[in-house]
Amino acid sequence: MINMTNLANFNIGDTVNYEKGQGMINWGRSEIQFDYVPEGENMNGFIHSTESFGSVDGPGVRFVIFVAGCPMRCQFCHNPDTWNMQVGEQKSADELLAQALRYRSYWKDGGGITVSGGEPLLQMDFMIELFKKAKEKGINTTIDTSGAPFTRKEPFFGKFNELMKYTDLLLVDIKHIDDEQHKLLTGQTNKNILDMARYLSEIGKPVWIRHVLVPERSDKDEYLKELYEFIKTLGNVEKVEVLPYHTFGEYKWKELGYDYPLAGIEPPTKERIKNANEILHTGQE
Repeated sequence: MINMTNLANFNIGDTVNYEKGQGMINWGRSEIQFDYVPEGENMNGFIHSTESFGSVDGPGVRFVIFVAGCPMRCQFCHNPDTWNMQVGEQKSADELLAQALRYRSYWKDGGGITVSGGEPLLQMDFMIELFKKAKEKGINTTIDTSGAPFTRKEPFFGKFNELMKYTDLLLVDIKHIDDEQHKLLTGQTNKNILDMARYLSEIGKPVWIRHVLVPERSDKDEYLKELYEFIKTLGNVEKVEVLPYHTFGEYKWKELGYDYPLAGIEPPTKERIKNANEILHTGQE
């Protein structure tokens, strides 16, 4: 069972102790339990769902795998049903690849497989096996990640570098550029997330930066300008995308018995979306 209270007080990544079927992150001041795939037991992933013809999760048409389990609690999350890893169905890399390859003839313009979530980086051993086997079959691989689990400490960092050998592109979601506001919006610091973005630039791994535009939260010119200044320091950004906040997932919060934290906040206007695209120099309107 996930206990994610007071997440804003935590720092990511100091120590991870594994127990069978679960893990415990010790973050200095507090502890949280999270569902984890124990190292070496099996390479099954905890999978929430799949999409056969994804068109917004990387280049071309893509087979999208949504993993279960996420350490963040974004106020605008439209998939809160993916938070708990153990609600996911266990599937092997071979099983998922066989399913994906049925649609290979539709993968035009650089299409392939994207793993989204949830948070893929919580299932590192599974991700390494899945992407290694995908590359053996010549499949383009993309990860859609918040970066929340990232740390330069071991064992995570070594596994992250191994995964990068088989990863063509990362869609990096920067929820908020201001750390305190990021904690309020997601329950997590953004310091290690920005560090991941810097590291990916250091190793020359291509990324698309994605930013959810949320009125009364991230939709302020000062924050957008600060985000753009950060993006300019990176040498590996192929694309920047503004994702307008929407309320499509609000009903899921209610079904799960959660209070929706953005109740009453409407999606951004066309003018504000255009403004964000201009400040971030996305080339879109």
